[in-house]
Amino acid sequence: MKKTIALLLAITTLITMAYMGKQGYLSAKLYEQKTYEITQQMDAGTLAEYQLKELASLFTLGLVKNDTKEKMLTLEKERQQYNTLSKTYALYFAIGALVILLLYFLLSMQGFTIVVSVAALLALINGLITPILMIVLHKEVEYLGDVVLSFESKGILGSIAKLYANGSLVVAGVILLFSVIVPALKTLALLFVAIFEHSPFAAKVVRFFKHLGKWSMIDVFVVAILLVYLTGGSSETSRSEVEIGLYFFLIYVILSMVASLSADKMLHEKSI
Repeated sequence: MKKTIALLLAITTLITMAYMGKQGYLSAKLYEQKTYEITQQMDAGTLAEYQLKELASLFTLGLVKNDTKEKMLTLEKERQQYNTLSKTYALYFAIGALVILLLYFLLSMQGFTIVVSVAALLALINGLITPILMIVLHKEVEYLGDVVLSFESKGILGSIAKLYANGSLVVAGVILLFSVIVPALKTLALLFVAIFEHSPFAAKVVRFFKHLGKWSMIDVFVVAILLVYLTGGSSETSRSEVEIGLYFFLIYVILSMVASLSADKMLHEKSI
């Protein structure tokens, strides 16, 4: 009875995490879109028009409405709403991951390894497709205000594509290898080990990834390199903001490490 309840809780939590991850991704993309729309209203021409409308509104005592200002206020309100939503969904996803980890005390080692591997896969998928960094280049111009020169928001996959397009093949290759290929193969392999624990390949797979244990934090290191690379030219004329995709990816790293330890312990118990 206890294990049945734990299994139902695990399935419910995984479904909830999948939903929260999807909603977090959609909210993050809408936040990205609204931010882009705002930056489009902050070029030199639009800001000049904005200032003229402000003067017209001032001289006519409000008879002439500044519709650009009203549009900006509406966009900013929506942007903040989506930002809050995306972070809320990411928080719920993290709570779900914590619940999965606590199931260690309720599930069998095989069941726990399967569940935590699936959770890690969900976190990895969301970490790869959700934006991780937003960069805005801007310049303060007299009489106009803060003029936006460029806007960019990328996820890991988008950043790899950009680096490749810009000719940074080595950096793109390293990030692709250690942030996409290796994590995906590792997670799927651990899931295979948990499901087919009696397979002669199971122990070999776990030993292989155990030998790679000293590289287990390479995922975080690669993301750190990515962030430093993209913000390398940051100065007082640029703003950068970490987005929830990075949080998803860091959750994956933790769940993946736990899955590796769990699979190792599961096979050790079977060999006794």
